[in-house]
Amino acid sequence: MDLALVMPIYNEEACIVQVVGAWRDTLARLGISFRILALNDGSKDGTQAALAKLAGDDRIEVINKANSGHGPTILTGYAKAIELADWVFQCDSDDEISPDAFPELWRRRAAYDALFGIRTGRTQSLARKIISAASRITVRILFGGGVIDVNVPYRLVRTEMLARILPQIPSDTFAPNVIIAGTLARGGARIYNCQVRHEGRKTGTVSIMKWKLWRVAFRAFRQTLRCRPTFCIQPDANGQHVPADNRRSAA
Repeated sequence: MDLALVMPIYNEEACIVQVVGAWRDTLARLGISFRILALNDGSKDGTQAALAKLAGDDRIEVINKANSGHGPTILTGYAKAIELADWVFQCDSDDEISPDAFPELWRRRAAYDALFGIRTGRTQSLARKIISAASRITVRILFGGGVIDVNVPYRLVRTEMLARILPQIPSDTFAPNVIIAGTLARGGARIYNCQVRHEGRKTGTVSIMKWKLWRVAFRAFRQTLRCRPTFCIQPDANGQHVPADNRRSAA
């Protein structure tokens, strides 16, 4: 296929049918072949029943799984996505970023290896602002610049790039997208950053709050320090950018 879309879901019964439907319709209008991987991460509300309403559309694959957390669920989706399509896109299920900006990313994809959104209009608590800033600084120090919004849940990546990085990330990683963004930047991937409008949550509640937010942020920081995937881009005989063999680049 052209595209596999990875969408982790947790307790989003109020909006999930609308969100998946909006992405399905946007991708269909672009005339591409795609599969939406809707990963229900052990939701405790009526999310599973809501997703059942999408049965019968072979462009949508619902995966109901035991709860493992946002990061591990993303990694589960990525592992499946790289077997399906040439490009992998990840977005969240909370309806905070609409599909409206995606056609621009898709139109520009040929010249890039990874295309990232930059959230604008985002309202955050002081704690989340501090953690977001710390993530950006950590990635810049460890991996260099290139990706402006390092943990944005709005990213389009070539499968051949993601497939090189993914096996090097532990399955329990809390914030794998931070590591992936940094690794792509450090490895010389051609990166495009595009502003996307971030809306406030309209339904449901944020699952990580107060003291738990600081605890998981420290965990993510520690994992990012420890996980440094080996990856670099080298031009082939035709001058095209392709991932180098990890073993060679490590040397």
